[in-house]
Amino acid sequence: MTTFNKLLDMKGRLCLITGASGSIGSVLSETMSELGADLIIVDKDLGKLNKLKKTLEKKWENNIYSYECDIEYETERKKLFRKINAKFSNLNCLVNNAAFIGSSKLKGWNEPLEKQSLETWRRAFEVNLTAAFHFCQLFFPLLKISKGSNIINISSIYGEYAPDWSIYENTSINNPAAYSVSKAGLNHLTKYLASYFAPNVRVNTISPGGMKRNQDKQFVKKYKNKTLLKRMSKEDDLRGALAYLATDLSEYVTGQNLRVDGGWGI
Repeated sequence: MTTFNKLLDMKGRLCLITGASGSIGSVLSETMSELGADLIIVDKDLGKLNKLKKTLEKKWENNIYSYECDIEYETERKKLFRKINAKFSNLNCLVNNAAFIGSSKLKGWNEPLEKQSLETWRRAFEVNLTAAFHFCQLFFPLLKISKGSNIINISSIYGEYAPDWSIYENTSINNPAAYSVSKAGLNHLTKYLASYFAPNVRVNTISPGGMKRNQDKQFVKKYKNKTLLKRMSKEDDLRGALAYLATDLSEYVTGQNLRVDGGWGI
């Protein structure tokens, strides 16, 4: 029988994480570093990436390679792949974490449905779904020859459930259709790729619940009351899910969506 320590050990394995310097991405990067993996961290801001690289290398003494890339653009994604393919002969784990979440200041995003723009719809789909598909397609040749290889797509509970509009009433927060629908597409992409890439590469999804990030107090109160655990999620809640799906703990698990939502969708 294999020990848990051996199943969890990622030493000698290489993991690529997109959106690595963001609030979720940095925690995912920390988790994989702690498990012993070498990392390829990717994001738009090279300054933030290099700061994260120094912090993790000092703490965990693993090898970390940082690459600047705006994954919204196909040319940037192809350029990134060429650089990585030239440097590395294998890849054990791909985490498609980067996501288009927009902002309250972006026209046609944080608006009622009637005012949501086609431009922001297209941008959200390009980052949340098309880029994930493209990276899976590009990196499959490296993944299929590597030990314990797997892909983890970071989705959302809104990829599975329709919004409860009552929690948004009398707040400044909206739920753009493009976010939910692109995440739903990501969920099904996971199933498609799990069947297509089998048995060489496992493909799974993690769907977090809403993260607490200084939202309207009424929104937070109503959201918490909808969950069984009576709180919004935090980035650390994803560490266990990532460790399970990225390592050999889940070597017989593929095509699954692991919801980390505090019981929202029971």
